[in-house]
Amino acid sequence: MANFPFRIVGFDLDGTLFDTAADIAAAANHVLVSAGRAPLPIATLRPMIGLGGRHLLEQALIATGGCDAAMLDRLFPQWLDYYGDNLVHETRPFPGLLDAMDALDTRGVRLAICTNKRERFAVDLVAQLGLTERFACIIGGDTMAEAKPSAIPILEMIRRCGGGQTAFVGDSIFDTGAARNAGIPSVACEFGFLTGPVEELGADAMIGHYDQLIAALERLA
Repeated sequence: MANFPFRIVGFDLDGTLFDTAADIAAAANHVLVSAGRAPLPIATLRPMIGLGGRHLLEQALIATGGCDAAMLDRLFPQWLDYYGDNLVHETRPFPGLLDAMDALDTRGVRLAICTNKRERFAVDLVAQLGLTERFACIIGGDTMAEAKPSAIPILEMIRRCGGGQTAFVGDSIFDTGAARNAGIPSVACEFGFLTGPVEELGADAMIGHYDQLIAALERLA
């Protein structure tokens, strides 16, 4: 246990730690209905998730009749309000996550979150799932002056965790890019909200289930 190669393991949130798709999609459908559009099946909305709520809403509006910048500016605050009030109706940790977190804890690893989700949403979501104490810090997309793929939030995450060898786990090009810019290795989740083949993320390792995480991190050493 003492020879584990990483002192800190950071995680993205949406599509990495938690399957948030159903609640994110519900917020999009709420806005669509309020705008007189038909709601979309989650199977249609899920591939639109991964590049932020504003992008999701834009794609949903385009799919149901189109939108312009003024419409998106008017409707996006509705998405934020609804989602902020309905964060964890169906959101759950991905299979094997809690066991992987336990395994990292026994190895003395500090766990942290660095997400492009707004900090207040990330903090509230983790709290509502009863997992706040499991993470040394939560860095949101608006915590620092820049969001991922900038290295700035990753470096702040490492600083708040006390420094040391760090790896980052995520499911998007923002995650692997931020890790690369910060000079640390990354692990890509094949089960995440992928917008293309997982190999295109350029991660240093890939996992298809959280029961593969410890071995993947050990290989990175």
